[in-house]
Amino acid sequence: MLKPILSLLIFIVTFNFIDAQVVYETIQSEKLGASRELKIQLPRGYADNTEKSYPIFIVLDGDYLFEAVAGNVDYYSYWEDMPEAIVVGINQFDNRFDDCMYSEQNSLPIETGAAFFEFIGMELIPYIERTYRTVNFRVAIGHGETANFINYFLLKPKPLFRGYIVISPELAPNMLDYIPERMNKIQSKTFYYLANTNNDSKSIKKMTETLNTDVSALENKSLLYKYDSFNGPSHYSVPTHAIPNAIESIFYVFQPISKKEYKESILELETSPVDYLQEKYQTIFELFGIEKKILINDFKAISAAIEKTENFEYFEDLGKIARKEYPKTLLGNYYLARFYEETGEPKKAMRTYQSAYTLDEIAGITKDLMLEKADLIKSDFGY
Repeated sequence: MLKPILSLLIFIVTFNFIDAQVVYETIQSEKLGASRELKIQLPRGYADNTEKSYPIFIVLDGDYLFEAVAGNVDYYSYWEDMPEAIVVGINQFDNRFDDCMYSEQNSLPIETGAAFFEFIGMELIPYIERTYRTVNFRVAIGHGETANFINYFLLKPKPLFRGYIVISPELAPNMLDYIPERMNKIQSKTFYYLANTNNDSKSIKKMTETLNTDVSALENKSLLYKYDSFNGPSHYSVPTHAIPNAIESIFYVFQPISKKEYKESILELETSPVDYLQEKYQTIFELFGIEKKILINDFKAISAAIEKTENFEYFEDLGKIARKEYPKTLLGNYYLARFYEETGEPKKAMRTYQSAYTLDEIAGITKDLMLEKADLIKSDFGY
């Protein structure tokens, strides 16, 4: 074993994995008294976007689970259904049993398990955050024994992770009491995804079903919980089914407004849909530390809701936001013109439509459309 010059000694080999960059590293740990191999996927364009920071996925069982997670993260972030993220896989092929060791008395990590727990919290994550550009949003993923292990971080007074993807866990006995009790007390938004398959062992199925029953009964608004029970996959293939569902669940608010969200949430609002839009993006910032530009898709969804419900007064606020987000385009002026047109100020509407020639077309709103609307008002009112 190479002697560490400092507590951590890193050797790096890089190659391209799809269009994201994968870095292989060997980390020397004082907590473990040994080295551990890591796989780290950096987002597309990481080197070019030097001002951008990213959430972290910590993947236990990285020797086989890393590629499944990294591929899904890259795919979903490419389509903007989740933020780009750094994925860190910890290889455990020869160490899994020792890493996950817990006490038979209280089900908590002991000896090599306690050392692995401290390695993640006190060595690995601090190293990742010193070396790469990160935000304070972390997701832990485990399968089987390691799915049990990641719950230990949830039990801390200040949990290290905001998201937990717990796939077919081999739960330590007392965890069935610890987890619901802790979840009932958490005060910051926490995402918890639990999954099993009908082909898991009887003990796994029984424990996950019991845990789901207990967690589902909780009424803590800070807990964002989802459970899937798959029919067909084996214990070893179920992660490939669970990981996409987990990502969609955790990053639901980050995704563009869907038809379902539009119909079931936005159209049913008794308050302003523009407030809903602003709150959606404020939540993205508070959860993920990312200032996301409001998508054109989402502007169009809110505009459609205003038209459908005929609450035209909301166009004013929507237009002001659109001007701020897309100042060189027709978007804001179009919404403001609709506001004036529908609230009894046709002359202001006409002049706002006529400003089209100075701005760029966007989202199907063309200069011709704007000028046609101006001409209609001019004809109707004889201006």
